[in-house]
Amino acid sequence: MANTTVRGATAIHGQNPQYLVESVIRNRIYESAYWKEHCFALTAETIIDKAIELKAIGGVYGNQKPTEFLCLLLKLLQIQPEKEILLEYLQADEFKYLRALAAMYIRMTFRPVDVYEVLEPLLKDYRKLRYRGMGGYSIIHMDEFVDQLLTEERVCDLILPRITKRDVLEDLEEIGPRKSRLLDAMEGKSEHGSEKSRSRSRSSDRSGRSRSPASARSRSRSRSSSRGRSLSRGSKAPSSPGSRYVSRSRSRSRSGSVYRSRSRSISPDRLDGSANGSPPRFRSRSRSISPDRMDTTG
Repeated sequence: MANTTVRGATAIHGQNPQYLVESVIRNRIYESAYWKEHCFALTAETIIDKAIELKAIGGVYGNQKPTEFLCLLLKLLQIQPEKEILLEYLQADEFKYLRALAAMYIRMTFRPVDVYEVLEPLLKDYRKLRYRGMGGYSIIHMDEFVDQLLTEERVCDLILPRITKRDVLEDLEEIGPRKSRLLDAMEGKSEHGSEKSRSRSRSSDRSGRSRSPASARSRSRSRSSSRGRSLSRGSKAPSSPGSRYVSRSRSRSRSGSVYRSRSRSISPDRLDGSANGSPPRFRSRSRSISPDRMDTTG
């Protein structure tokens, strides 16, 4: 009686739910010690405690021994819990092996449209799972396990019921297009980048407008200062026509004048003498002999 399906259970894919597990593996589960000790008289409520205690998922290992994961899966097929209870199993984020067990059961019993709608959100779960197989233990992730349920025909050493391809369901308009999380993230980044570029362009325009009057003022000041310098240089030019040279270098003189010419100039008395016709007076610095001395020596 412990191996029979609960009364009132509906047929799945036209057969007894327990027959979804192959007969060879099913008989090994019935003979296993875990099935006899821990799976007896389990209900939809008490099976949660057993699922939380799971340490790994997988099919058969060693000498074709079934894992605890397969035993609890067969028990779910035997008691056939309601759909709302299974969805509550999936909502338990803190119990990842309970979620994996519910995902496996949903893949084997639900309609193809419901399978895609319920399991695809689990592709965002990247937690690690221990998988036990013929080669020992290995590590996989929850999204990898769900992807295997949606794409492969054999998972955990069980042949899964055939499922209609998603593109076929989309052509028949029974399901909407798949929402890609990566595409949404890329669109979010592009929108965020466009907003940043717009804000930068606006800030640059504002800064350009604020700098324009200051630059105009600085330009006007530089122009006025250059004009003032040119006028000051023009005012220092000599106004008298009689002066020949004007020195721009600053020097010190006894008379206290600020500017002094370094060039040799002609004194005014010499200029007057040459103008009256009288010979200018010169003073020789070289040693000369007077004529009377020349006569005495000769």
